[in-house]
Amino acid sequence: MSKEPGEKAHTVGEVGEERGNPHGHIRSFVLRQGRVSNAQQRYYDEMMEQIGVPYVAAPHDLGTVFGRSSAAAPKILEIGFGMGETSAAIAAANPQNDYLGIEVHTPGVGSLCKLIAEMGLTNQRIVQHDAVEVLRDMIQPDALDGVHIFFPDPWPKARHHKRRLIQPPLIALLASRLKPGGYIHCATDWENYAEQMLEVLSTESTLENTADGFAPRPDYRPLTKFEQRGIRLGHGVWDVIFRKKAAG
Repeated sequence: MSKEPGEKAHTVGEVGEERGNPHGHIRSFVLRQGRVSNAQQRYYDEMMEQIGVPYVAAPHDLGTVFGRSSAAAPKILEIGFGMGETSAAIAAANPQNDYLGIEVHTPGVGSLCKLIAEMGLTNQRIVQHDAVEVLRDMIQPDALDGVHIFFPDPWPKARHHKRRLIQPPLIALLASRLKPGGYIHCATDWENYAEQMLEVLSTESTLENTADGFAPRPDYRPLTKFEQRGIRLGHGVWDVIFRKKAAG
């Protein structure tokens, strides 16, 4: 798992105008202070030159970014990979796919850079920028085969629910970037947020649920020790997986 289930993660939804965001869209993050270790900084400095994708407000060809076409390797986007353990594990177990991770938190980016270097991964790239702007400006329509959003900040207080990431404008934008048959996979350990995820994705007309309600956890999403501990304690984890309908 990229983050401990239930922890207050840095990758969240937030109403921009409430926090001085001039763009006015739901931001995909809140920057919080966090210590960058020497190892994280070293790998960040070394690896981002190789696998970092700078934000540029222009469409990118993901085949060029990864050095192999989308026909040769499906392209999966992850929004908010935390410290990167799940991202690296998934990329290592699925070398036939390419994974583009979006994260703003430098310790997390440095941590994933370290994992990529240590594991010798060649199918992982990183954009350190707001996910909404990356999707809007850099990802072309029908470019993605899948999207992962695992354990985003739950904003548990009712008055803060409007700050949650999973809201109709983002899902509509994500759906427009998916190929027909491509999927959006969200996971949370907050039942109230899981219900919101299910409702929001159900209202996007271009998507259809892959399950009757919540989905079983797919094998590609590994359990972490934190999730295993939660399951032993009787805590729930919910997966929501929708696919884009065929064109026409």
